[in-house]
This record gives sequence, structure tokens and C-alpha cells, in this order.
Amino acid sequence: MSEPQLSIRSAKAKELAHALARRTGMPMNKLVEQALEHYDSELRQQKNHHPIDAVWDLAAAGNSAVPADASSAHDDLYDEHGLPK
Repeated sequence: MSEPQLSIRSAKAKELAHALARRTGMPMNKLVEQALEHYDSELRQQKNHHPIDAVWDLAAAGNSAVPADASSAHDDLYDEHGLPK
């Protein structure tokens, strides 16, 4: 009994699958299976994250570029009375 077939009508998908098959020596059906499994795994991991997590990740990345001795007081912009210089 033969396995069910999947038909995808995309020149780009076909080109990518052929190129990967040549580079890896794997049959195209196995490449497609692995790619779909990988994508499914990524989506399942993302599903467990709250959308705000992306904001926190960006804040942490930006914060890592700030020197440890930096201050947000901006004292250099204001005089002794708290007025802008």
C-alpha cells in the first residue's frame, strides 16, 4: 500500500526542496517532514509565551548595552534649582 501524497503547487517550495535534497542527500519527503516537525515545535514553544514576553526580551537586550555606572537622573541637563540648563 502506498503512502498518501502531498501536492504543493509552489515553484519556490519545489526549488528549495530540490536544493536541500541535493545538499543533504535526503529524499524530499523526509526533508518536508523534518521542516514541518521543526516548525510545529517552534510554534508550540511560542504558544507558551505571553505576547508581553517579546517586550521584556527587547528591554533586556537594550538594557545590556547600558554601562553599569549609568544613571537616568540626567543631572547634567538641569541646574541646582531643577531647571533646564
